[in-house]
Amino acid sequence: MRQREQWSSRLGFILAAAGSAIGLGAIWKFPYTAGQNGGGAFFLIFILFTLILGLPLLLAEFSIGRTAQDNAVNSYKKIAPGTKWYWLGITGMITSFILLSFYSVIGGWIIIYLIKALAGDLNGLTSEEYGNVFGATISDPIVSILVQFLFILLTIIVVAKGVQKGIERASAIMMPALFILFIVLVIRAVTLEGSLEGIRFLLQPDFSKVTSKTILEAMGQSFFTLSVGVSVMVTYSSYLPKNQSLPRSAISIVGMNIFIVLLAGLAIFPAVFSFDLEPGAGPVLLFNVLPTIFSQLPFGMWFFIAFLLLFLFAALTSAFSMLEIIVSVISNGAPTKRRQWAWLTGIAIFIAGVPSALSYGVLSDVTLFNKTIFDLADYSVSNVLLPLGALLISIFVPLKMKKTQLYDELKQGSGFKKGLFETWFFLIRFVAPVLILAVMFDVLGVW
Repeated sequence: MRQREQWSSRLGFILAAAGSAIGLGAIWKFPYTAGQNGGGAFFLIFILFTLILGLPLLLAEFSIGRTAQDNAVNSYKKIAPGTKWYWLGITGMITSFILLSFYSVIGGWIIIYLIKALAGDLNGLTSEEYGNVFGATISDPIVSILVQFLFILLTIIVVAKGVQKGIERASAIMMPALFILFIVLVIRAVTLEGSLEGIRFLLQPDFSKVTSKTILEAMGQSFFTLSVGVSVMVTYSSYLPKNQSLPRSAISIVGMNIFIVLLAGLAIFPAVFSFDLEPGAGPVLLFNVLPTIFSQLPFGMWFFIAFLLLFLFAALTSAFSMLEIIVSVISNGAPTKRRQWAWLTGIAIFIAGVPSALSYGVLSDVTLFNKTIFDLADYSVSNVLLPLGALLISIFVPLKMKKTQLYDELKQGSGFKKGLFETWFFLIRFVAPVLILAVMFDVLGVW
């Protein structure tokens, strides 16, 4: 029987899994989504749904992965033999493939901005000029494709090295560095004149601004920032030894995710308010607004370079997990096949992502359902495939896994209390499906 790879320690697993969860959703999407939805109230509702929706779903995926100790497709086959539930794992692979194809485009933008900042090309520009730089950068076909390939190349190199020597080792470096860089940036942001207004905006809830849209977007944000619904965490937990605590690991990952989201808000909003800029600027907040802010500070470009580095680290650690779920299935856990399949799969994802990279340039006029290729890929993953995967997982676990089996799995290495287990089981069986359907109906315009 082939020896399956494992994480070398619980900390290694937590850092890798947290790295998968702490990506563009936490650092890029949260600040502008919170900015558009009133700040503090949105943040509080986000935390609430992370605990009652995200955490139970994370534990559900952990239960599947470590019970089966196999890849995302075989795990469902082992637990529900003779059924079609293994398609849930295949759907996760397809979702990860599409997601990484356009995710790598944003990763490429980060790299080119980092290069420009280091070369001094972003010094002393006006807000309008930063907007022009961003527009010119993403519309240049050669630059867009080259930096997208560079991002994919970095991802391939790490995943090809394996679980311990590749993903775990890289995450062990990148995640602590991410936290340190974030804390440095937060200290600088909160010491700016006028920063208190930004801190209030994030931490002082104004429930008069809460609408049904705010609640549903906070629910969706909590759901998307934990990497649940794509069976990535099924794959990662399958490498975890039986003597490690799943609940403690899940709580650690959720806690780190909330903390990073808090740091992202504290690094951005005080600076935005200090310079009297618009917190709801949208997706361009990090590429247009932040350079404007940093350029007006002493040593500002160095702080911006630090921010781009942590942004890149967060993007890469998420990308590792997207490629890993596919490679683990295709290579079937064979170390000798991992390297070749990491390269073949990575190159295929790069090629598939080229149209998305060109969506703001030569293919900007190519639309489907009134969306560019990039926007269509983003919409199909965020609004259809991810919530659908999470919905099916919340149905699969209580339907196909025995309650006693689940309890035994969750209490290993932790002494998980029966009362806590019953609460989790109720949330995953009854609450999670209803909340996920609410998010899906909202984003699809059903109501």
